[in-house]
Amino acid sequence: MGTEGEDGRVVAGRYRLRTRLGRGGMGVVWRAYDDLLGRHVAVKEIPLDLDETSPAEEARHVRARALREARAVAQLHHPHIVVVHDVVEDGERPYLVMELLEGGSLADRIAEHGPVDAVEAARIGIALLGALATAHEAGVLHRDLKPANVLLDATGDRFVLTDFGIAQVAGAATLTESGAFVGSPEYTAPERMSGARSGPKSDLWSLGALLCTALSGESPFHRDSLGGILHAVVTDEIRPPAEAAPLLPLIRGLLERDPERRLDAAQAEGMLRVFLDTGRTPPSPAERAALTAALEAAGSARRLLVTALLVAATAGAGVSAAALLVNGGLDGLADGGGTATTPATTSMSAAGPPANSLPPAPTSAPSGYRVADDPAGFSLAVPVSFTRRPQGERVFYLSPGQTIRLGVKSAAPQEGGPLGVLRRAAANGPATNPGYRDGRVTATTRHGLPAAHWEFTSDGATTAGGALRTYDLCWEEGGRMYDVWVTAPVGQAREAKEFFDVAVDTFTRT
Repeated sequence: MGTEGEDGRVVAGRYRLRTRLGRGGMGVVWRAYDDLLGRHVAVKEIPLDLDETSPAEEARHVRARALREARAVAQLHHPHIVVVHDVVEDGERPYLVMELLEGGSLADRIAEHGPVDAVEAARIGIALLGALATAHEAGVLHRDLKPANVLLDATGDRFVLTDFGIAQVAGAATLTESGAFVGSPEYTAPERMSGARSGPKSDLWSLGALLCTALSGESPFHRDSLGGILHAVVTDEIRPPAEAAPLLPLIRGLLERDPERRLDAAQAEGMLRVFLDTGRTPPSPAERAALTAALEAAGSARRLLVTALLVAATAGAGVSAAALLVNGGLDGLADGGGTATTPATTSMSAAGPPANSLPPAPTSAPSGYRVADDPAGFSLAVPVSFTRRPQGERVFYLSPGQTIRLGVKSAAPQEGGPLGVLRRAAANGPATNPGYRDGRVTATTRHGLPAAHWEFTSDGATTAGGALRTYDLCWEEGGRMYDVWVTAPVGQAREAKEFFDVAVDTFTRT
């Protein structure tokens, strides 16, 4: 052995190990030199997890299994899968000889330069989806997809999936099949966590978590303990980061706990390509199916118009389910009889609606909601059981028991616009919201107008105890600044988020 991180060995008579590039549970990777072909390569030394007391027969079995899996991975050919040049044995230990990539890992890039934007995340997603599809077609599951296992070339433009060290090959026992869990918990699908049989869609869940990390810098399942991570993956509310908003339908489709409802690779790639073409992510097939069912339940009087809206949504128009469920919105689009096609086409274009083209006030509401024509000068849909309670310049709509609070505020525009307002509020969060944590403020738009989104967790006093989750959207419209938010116990956050989305989608000045 040489100095720290160096090695003097020559493997299989030709691969000279030089600098250690990294170490993980699946082995040590070395920068090496191929003396025969005169080129630099990466050599992965595969551990056998055997000690001196292990029977010779067991050692032979483990080596044969490791080589079988390594050779299966070596047969995968895709521009975004690392190239395996050779699989060799030396001293009864298997080695993989691979192409050497000089750009580091995606994890390194995020740590050094921060998260990527939605367009770059889409490029990463398409590259990895192609790699996974190739592996899955060959019967190979990766099982450890995470930023550290995505390498970049020297230009940073090529993303390469590597480290199939715990891959599962169809029809073969796996190298790590010892009854112990393998993989990275923050990126592991819930069906694997619970011990159920995994399949290709388990890798797609991992891709969803990876894209969240690329966009925000942290996995949505990151917690301070392994137990916390397991709970977050298997049972806790899934909260994609605010930075994932441009790709939210895709992220939700990948982070679907039921593998049967989870997006497959072709569906996910199609959604990402629509986003790159239009700047908007279309609804997932499951979202479109739910929307269609809801509209059919509401009646078929406007079937042709609904079909047109669904086509627009599929094309990436970003039409929300809550907005389409409001019959008043459909009525507004249909005004003028035979001229309905023109305004519908304009408002649903890929470029988004004109900044001064605002929806009409809703005249009816989705099932379970009612239209509240508030004397404060606005109209929106709220749950039928909610009651109005004004508090100064704020108006609240409260659930029975007041566990969920939907608030609305109208004020004059302030310095810095919506983003500045919410950033200042977030900076003051610990003082105004006891136990303030997990706060995120991001810039966005509403109907083409400047807006900002804020969400956070706190330990407020509006319930008998326990943590609260708040979702808040602030925007400028018609010379006023509007703020709509909802606060609810964490256990009711999913329900509250629906109330929030419907309120924002149906909100109109009166």
